[in-house]
Amino acid sequence: MYKRQHTEDPEGVLAAWANSFLDRSRDTREVLARMMDDIQSRFAYQTREAEGTQSPLETLNLKGGTCRDYAWLMIEALRRLGVACRFVSGYLYDPALDDGAASGLAGAGATHAWLQTYLPGAGWVPYDPTNQLTLSLIHICTLASLRTPGDLIQGYCG
Repeated sequence: MYKRQHTEDPEGVLAAWANSFLDRSRDTREVLARMMDDIQSRFAYQTREAEGTQSPLETLNLKGGTCRDYAWLMIEALRRLGVACRFVSGYLYDPALDDGAASGLAGAGATHAWLQTYLPGAGWVPYDPTNQLTLSLIHICTLASLRTPGDLIQGYCG
C-alpha cells in the first residue's frame, strides 16, 4: 500500500529525478540524504496559506514549495524506487522559540509536514526535507500518518 504510486508521471520526469540519486549509491539512507540535499540547495521554500498540496511535477517544475509539497515530492519519487513511504502531518518544536528568538527551522510553531520511510530493521523513519532532518526529536506531535496528503484533507486517519 505505501509503495503504490499515487500521481501520474506520463513523461517520466519524476522517475528520472528519483533515479538520478542512484548514480553513486543504492544505499537507501544515502539516496534519502542526497534527495534532501538537492531540495535544500536547489528549491525555494515558500509559505502558502491555501489548502492542498502541489503535485510532485509542479514542485519539480517550480523548484519550490511548502513543507507538504516537499514531503509529497519525496514520497512519490521514493515510491518510484520501490521505497514504502507515508505522509506525516504534525508539529515541529524549535527550542529557539521558547527564548523569544527567531526560529531557525521552517515550519516551526505551526503545523508541519514530513515523511516517513519504512527501512527494514529500523521501521518507520522520519525525514524532513524542508529542514534536512532525520530521526529528529523536534517532530514532537504526529497528528496523522497517511498514504497521501489528500487523505488528510478527506479526514481519513487509518
